[in-house]
Amino acid sequence: MSLALLCPGQGAQHPAMFDHVRGIAAARAVLDAAGDVLGRDVFAAAAADNRFDNAQAQPLLCAASIAQWLVLRDAMPNPIAVAGYSIGELAAHAIAGSFDATTCLSLSAQRAHLMDTVSPTGAGMQAILGLDRQTLQPLCDAHGAYVAIANGADHFIIGGTQQPLQSVAAAAHAQGAEVRPLPVHVPAHTPLLLAAVEPFAAALQATTLHAPRLPLLAGIDARPVRDTTTTVHTLSAQLAQTIEWAQVMRQAFERGARVFLQLGPGNALARMIAPAYPCCEVRAVEEFQSLDGAAVWVRSALQRLQ
Repeated sequence: MSLALLCPGQGAQHPAMFDHVRGIAAARAVLDAAGDVLGRDVFAAAAADNRFDNAQAQPLLCAASIAQWLVLRDAMPNPIAVAGYSIGELAAHAIAGSFDATTCLSLSAQRAHLMDTVSPTGAGMQAILGLDRQTLQPLCDAHGAYVAIANGADHFIIGGTQQPLQSVAAAAHAQGAEVRPLPVHVPAHTPLLLAAVEPFAAALQATTLHAPRLPLLAGIDARPVRDTTTTVHTLSAQLAQTIEWAQVMRQAFERGARVFLQLGPGNALARMIAPAYPCCEVRAVEEFQSLDGAAVWVRSALQRLQ
């Protein structure tokens, strides 16, 4: 059985998100590069009140996932699949070798700037739990909101401006759904960000790209990304297109992944996968006291499942 690595998206940033890599030589260059992009030390940036703003959040999240992997990679087998959730997909490409960490951090800042520039005012995202897609989609269509991420059969993230989001929330509540506002201020992965797609594709094309060295699954369609043309298309298209995360996890499972490790802050991705795939071993790095503990768990989980 094999390992899948997952890189999270926005929402779980916290002041201690770099504690696992603090003082570790293998992570220093990435943390320094992130500090250059952010204009301040990453530990200070993670503790700041504006850590949920795009311009801060996206480099922070990429730096956290990449730094942890650089420390872990020699202690674990290569993953059979790497995938990233929203901005996490950019970090996943750095881990897979599509571009280096410094390039990833620069791209994350450009991505954030483009998203902020084209985003309508008063926009945001919210989670809808308890409705299937056939029920939720007509509500979004009727009120002018969009399904941004499909996490599961009855778990979706929707994006839009405030009035459509409020209208969908009220209609969803009336049908028994739970609605949770998210600390994100742009309607990512919806047509409202279409104007950012071509400029971000151009930014990707202007960098030095390589075919991924590790198997990487695209967020928009769960297909393996094997060349630079597909890298440019999938990373730019996802700004304005639904992320089919449930399909990505299904594809990882079907490719043989039975041990899932979430990098970066939080454990949201791990919590989504565990109930859907009870036969698998699923953890997040932040559930361990140290990166050594995470590596030991991965190795022992792989042995248990042989």
